[in-house]
Amino acid sequence: MTNILNLRMIITILIISFGTTTYGQAERQVPPSEHRTALQCVQPSFLKKGDKVALISPAYFTPMENVTKTASLLRSWGLEPIIGPNVGKVSAGKYAGTDAERVSDLRWALHHPEVKAIICNRGGYGTIHLIDSLALQEWSLSPKWLVGFSDITTLLGLLNRSGVMGIHGTMSSLMAKDGTDATTTLMRDLLMGQVPCYELPAHPANIIGRASGVLVGGNICTFAPNLGSNADATQASDLILFIEEVEESMHNLDRQLNILKMNGVLDRCKGIVLGEFTGCGKEFTYESVEQMFREYFLPYGFPVLCGFPGGHGDVNLPLVMGAPVTIDVRNDGATLEFHINGQQHKVNTADN
Repeated sequence: MTNILNLRMIITILIISFGTTTYGQAERQVPPSEHRTALQCVQPSFLKKGDKVALISPAYFTPMENVTKTASLLRSWGLEPIIGPNVGKVSAGKYAGTDAERVSDLRWALHHPEVKAIICNRGGYGTIHLIDSLALQEWSLSPKWLVGFSDITTLLGLLNRSGVMGIHGTMSSLMAKDGTDATTTLMRDLLMGQVPCYELPAHPANIIGRASGVLVGGNICTFAPNLGSNADATQASDLILFIEEVEESMHNLDRQLNILKMNGVLDRCKGIVLGEFTGCGKEFTYESVEQMFREYFLPYGFPVLCGFPGGHGDVNLPLVMGAPVTIDVRNDGATLEFHINGQQHKVNTADN
């Protein structure tokens, strides 16, 4: 009898120690937030006539024709373009030079005393190779605007982690085509101090509400693999998370979102902004990627703004990453407002 009582006591202790959760029913553990604080990013100075702007290729190769056309466009704006020393090189058939050459151009642009902004020529792939090549302090020694999207999401994450705002915006691969489109002109105006306050039409997948936080994120298949690295700006609290993607299956998008969920990123969000999901698959019966994501977001109770024209579509309106923002999602539409210095002006995205 004594042995049986002792066995029962041991079992009871084990149950208390490990909890009563059964297999397949594990409770979601919310990471402690006491030690997390919101990002505090400084705002680089806006550009003025005569300022130097560096053009670099930190990811895939860009034809020099695109780079020289972009340089001509910048001159027409009254700016002075400087092309990175290694721009035009090719490595492994795709990369814009070796890792060392691309890091060299990035460091050159960051440390150049006269460069006031950096515009990336193209995304593609390869910036993940560069995450540990520069100390975070190098990004913040001389705060300057860095512009790009897609794979450049990695560099924007590094910039925000260092405490500097950046711009999720168009690059030479599009700027070289025309230069008079809304995507390019709004980015130009932002660099010059014209800060947009976006007004958006209603979207069927929106979740109503109002929230303020710091805008981070970008291309989800680029920033989700960076969790825990120096390029992970989602480690902070009070996030307004921006997500866009191109030519990915729904199941891979679902996978990336689950990675964010399991790492506690969604717990740190105050709201979500969904951009475009250009050419993404529809192998499930969801009406859209937004509707699939909406099912994940609903339990959190934060507002979700869908349909922002940012990403890989024909229109890619600029966003200030690392900036404090407010999103107001209503039945009749939504607004996205940046709380930064500059001359505020309204931009109705339905007109672009």
